[in-house]
Amino acid sequence: MKKLLLIPALLATSVLFAEQKAYEISPMIGYDLHETSLGFKDDGYLLGGLEFQINDIDSQIKPEFSLFYAPSVDYTSGKSADVIRGAINGVYELGTMNSFTPFVKAGLGIEDVSTETVENKNGIFLDAGVGAKVNFTESLALKLEAIYLGKVATHNDGILDHNLITLVGLTYAFGETAQKAAPQTEEVVEKAPEPTPEPVVAEAVVTAPVVVDGDDDNDGVLNSKDSCPQTIAGARVDVKGCNIDNDNDGVVNANDICPNTPLGEAVNSDGCPKTVALKINFENNSDAIQSNSEAQLEKYANFLTTHTNYSARIIGYTDSRGSASYNQKLSQRRADAVAAALIQKGVNAKQLSSLGKGEENPIADNKTAEGRAENRRIEAELTRN
Repeated sequence: MKKLLLIPALLATSVLFAEQKAYEISPMIGYDLHETSLGFKDDGYLLGGLEFQINDIDSQIKPEFSLFYAPSVDYTSGKSADVIRGAINGVYELGTMNSFTPFVKAGLGIEDVSTETVENKNGIFLDAGVGAKVNFTESLALKLEAIYLGKVATHNDGILDHNLITLVGLTYAFGETAQKAAPQTEEVVEKAPEPTPEPVVAEAVVTAPVVVDGDDDNDGVLNSKDSCPQTIAGARVDVKGCNIDNDNDGVVNANDICPNTPLGEAVNSDGCPKTVALKINFENNSDAIQSNSEAQLEKYANFLTTHTNYSARIIGYTDSRGSASYNQKLSQRRADAVAAALIQKGVNAKQLSSLGKGEENPIADNKTAEGRAENRRIEAELTRN
């Protein structure tokens, strides 16, 4: 049995959006908390809008076009203005984990204010934001965003006017991506007439039978264009008829339970990597797990409860400060604490063991603060039963 180390980024085994749609459209509503120097009466105002994202391009960064409108925003002077913004952004999605897809975005746009004042004028703005989609179905998701917007302020020596916008809406995804195999067609090939002996009385012409190009493995790619002619019927394939392996680890998507391994990482037949350090943080000189490690523990627990044919040995390490005896005991307590936390989250205790190795096997220089921080680590040694 091979021993493997568990990686947190690969525990997203409940993915709804297995195949991303070509386009997304998102009606949104939100609140703009603006800089008070703009002259508006209140600290902020409601706005609504629409976002349109294109996924069917060969790039990790997807283009997004957005339009937002806030009607009749009151100034302290008694006037009111309609605020219209249009923007172009690049969106980078961080991967889907348990139906949850976080993303970041940045871009620029233009703001039009129907009633300009000395403090507030039309202008170009830069924006940057973070958000997430909570996927309900393959085509529908809840979308949450927070966006910082800085408008170039000609009235204020070029210093940016600041806005913080929070938004919520629904995303509808539609359209097939270009990754799907081309639909099956039939190609008829007719052979040229074969030459015949010189006729005695009349010239005879012989026509070969018509040959139809088939699809023997029923993957939607014709035999003449199929580079992998024995794929399993119904499997998702590329335009060459071969099983898709998105992370290029040698394990096709259909068999890969760890579908996002880094390029070049050695994996087992399930597509999971062999070595990784777990990012579990502790209180100083203590085995108390910090609250910011909760998400990592949840991912490990989800993996082990889903894949009960795996067992994990939790291994603790320290840096070289202090005595070797004390460090070994501290690392054991920390390994025990992680194992106990996983059991509390539903993992069968029979799947877990723990071991403290103290200051053994450093992965960085203990003479520097950065190196010592890397050496203070928890690893999970995963075994397939």
